[in-house]
Amino acid sequence: MIKHRIAQALLLCAPLLCVQPASALDFNNLLKQMNGSDNSSSNKSDAINAGINALKSAAEANRTIGPEEEKTIGDGLAANLLGGRPLVPNQPLQHYVNLVGRWVADQSELPKLDWRFGVTNDNDVNSFSTPGGAILITKGLLLKLRDEAELACILGHEITHTLKHHHTRAIQAAKGKDAFGQALQGVVAYKGGGAKQQLGANAIKGLAEVQVRGLDKKDEFEADVNGMVLCARAGYNPYALVGVLQTLDALNPQDGTVALMFATHPTPTERLTKIDEIVGDKLDSYSQGIEETARFDAIVGKMEKAAK
Repeated sequence: MIKHRIAQALLLCAPLLCVQPASALDFNNLLKQMNGSDNSSSNKSDAINAGINALKSAAEANRTIGPEEEKTIGDGLAANLLGGRPLVPNQPLQHYVNLVGRWVADQSELPKLDWRFGVTNDNDVNSFSTPGGAILITKGLLLKLRDEAELACILGHEITHTLKHHHTRAIQAAKGKDAFGQALQGVVAYKGGGAKQQLGANAIKGLAEVQVRGLDKKDEFEADVNGMVLCARAGYNPYALVGVLQTLDALNPQDGTVALMFATHPTPTERLTKIDEIVGDKLDSYSQGIEETARFDAIVGKMEKAAK
């Protein structure tokens, strides 16, 4: 089953590559490395092991994790997410979301980070980010959005988690250290086969859960506010995030498709209150920014019709 999902991810990641610079990470190679199927170069394997050993040392010494170490963590998480949640097999959609996401990321202090964006074929309502710059939004959340500004605000929120090292800090928190160490060992085991591969997959999944569940409310609030600022800089109406949160607030918390999001985030009402408290009318001069676009209507609207 794991190999089948990895094969799907290899196939469906291809649309992302058409908009990446030459130096960008190839999801294809990443997943091969994590699955142990790319043995063409011992240098690649040595580099991964070196990064893992450095990460283990960082965890043991409780020192700050550096950019390259963060990328090793993020790439492992991205491989796991894509293995379990394949991308929607829609090249125009993936290309479009990359264009929007990269434009928003260009307004940040790290425009040259290896930013990658994708829409997973998942009906749950959620979005994810990694320390390595991979940002994923589920099809379920995308279909709840009304315009491009709302999409930009969601991506801006996730971009902020990466910029502010929220997940890395959560990993290094005391409650996450044991799972962090197990996950690092799991990355190595994942390159093997059989029981070791399954153990590795489970450990990496544990790391993903620690990263998400370890985020404090203040991190989510910071991601909301800073994401709005990034969207304003990008020319979008930053208050589109308010519309997203109002949509989420109207959903039934007992609905299985939103259970994880509600369990790992402050309530939409709490987030709206904090936005009103911190942002208020400070961004009003940007409220006439872009909201609706023909390309959003053409690409996402087509998906909505197909889903009905």
